[in-house]
Amino acid sequence: MDSSPPPQMPSQTSARSWSIYGRGEIIQRYEILGRIGSGAYADVYRGRRRSDGLVVALKEIHDYRSSFREIEALQALRGVPNVVDLVEYFWHEDEEDAVLVLEFLPADLGAVIREAKSGGAGIAVGEVKQWMLQILRGVEACHRSSVVHRDLKPSNLLISADGVLKLADFGQSMMRQESRLTSLDINPENETWIQQQPTIQHEGSVSWPDDPTPEIQNIPGPRGVNEDDYMKDLYGMKAKNMMYDSDKDMSLQDGDTSCLATCSTGDIEVDPLKGSYTYEAQDDIVEESGALTSCVGTRWFRAPELLYGSTSYGQEVDLWSLGCIFAELLSLDPLFPGTSDIDQLSKIISVLGDLTEETWSGCLDLPDYNKISFGKVDSPIGLEACLPNRSAAEVDLVRRLLSYDPAARATAAELLHDSYFAEEPLPVPASELKIPTKEDNNESSPGE
Repeated sequence: MDSSPPPQMPSQTSARSWSIYGRGEIIQRYEILGRIGSGAYADVYRGRRRSDGLVVALKEIHDYRSSFREIEALQALRGVPNVVDLVEYFWHEDEEDAVLVLEFLPADLGAVIREAKSGGAGIAVGEVKQWMLQILRGVEACHRSSVVHRDLKPSNLLISADGVLKLADFGQSMMRQESRLTSLDINPENETWIQQQPTIQHEGSVSWPDDPTPEIQNIPGPRGVNEDDYMKDLYGMKAKNMMYDSDKDMSLQDGDTSCLATCSTGDIEVDPLKGSYTYEAQDDIVEESGALTSCVGTRWFRAPELLYGSTSYGQEVDLWSLGCIFAELLSLDPLFPGTSDIDQLSKIISVLGDLTEETWSGCLDLPDYNKISFGKVDSPIGLEACLPNRSAAEVDLVRRLLSYDPAARATAAELLHDSYFAEEPLPVPASELKIPTKEDNNESSPGE
């Protein structure tokens, strides 16, 4: 007999967040074990699949565009070892909220950093290298599939019990236009698009069969639609996204707290420092010209071109975020903990020096470059001072990612072959990594 405590009853003030309990198709397949994270635009529940007992995370997303982005990206990246697995999803035309069924991951990189800092011993070099390699593999797979994550940070890098790190929370991601729709499965024989249902071979392993037959009898399977109809629906979604794009109320404040189960929902209720730091992880505005908004990503990890209002960017914004994450792995402190966009730029310039035409000729084209001015920094702090007691190779790795010129940033594919990872001490096996306990994960780090 199941000894798990019954799920909490919904409160009067958040009834909409608990609509998952009233959706029969989900309750028939999954036992809801309780809510593990909640935010302004998503709720995450721990669940158990009734057919085989697999523990999963069910992410109920209350924002239409975030749902569309995350499903599209995860379908394009399915099977990638260092990207969270999308088991299946529930989303119908008459329902505003999508529910994504994702593998359950009990920890995140932010918890690893917090535990290392509180313990005082830091993270061993061999472990740092293994974490870096897994992050690089996940980002390289995204960029190879033309997916730009746009919100990389430690709390969105989730970790399994056996030390496998996976990129998660693709709600702000974008796919470069030339590759859009490549994640869809088209049956060439009857031109019918099929939303495939993956089957779980064993916990943590997902395969996508040729036969999309539902696993439980008497439960309606995925809706097959004609390709033309599907394309019409898809472009209808995009048109709806465009309609929302002008709505300033769609912006969200990102509390930067991990739900530990494939979701960073923003405005997390357990955030003890929510009043101290506000992160402006906003939705993108796509104009007819294809321009994007600069208001994406969490501020501490946001590239300078975004802070200066760039609306033309690509995967390079993820590479800047990687540099900030790697620096935090090495020092256990955020590299650029800005309290506002202006303060964020000021902290970057104080470390790296002035952003001028000499350091990057393209800076003159940034929309806000001539609107924001700082005093000349004659003696920048430098990365070496921010990363004390680290090797020259480690500092150089971070420096190659934190270039003002986006085109000069090292790609994930390039860094995977960097000699740093072949030097002693070698990366430890993932199975030997120290994973924080569940109790440790209940804490929030500064700014999260």
